[in-house]
Amino acid sequence: MSARYWIPVVALAEVAERPVVPVHVDGHDLALFQVDGQWHATDNQCSHGSAWLSEGCLLGHEVECPLHQGRFDVRTGEPTEGPACEALRCYPVRVDERQWIQVELG
Repeated sequence: MSARYWIPVVALAEVAERPVVPVHVDGHDLALFQVDGQWHATDNQCSHGSAWLSEGCLLGHEVECPLHQGRFDVRTGEPTEGPACEALRCYPVRVDERQWIQVELG
């Protein structure tokens, strides 16, 4: 089992007005989603096809894949509309005292 660790990915001030933010950190392509003032992180690549979810539409707490319009709940990673049927990996997110968004990896 690998150790888990928090890593800063982006300053909150840089993305505060953006609902979806793609980030590449420590070998991971992630998408950050801001829903009702809370940040969530999932794998950026759709589990159904090779599409970047950060290029899709955020509809409430769901992201719609730009390739086949499958949807995922960004809070849980669970698919909510086909053709997607495999869940996305989710990552814990926090904002640190310096106002950086951090993601827990490992």
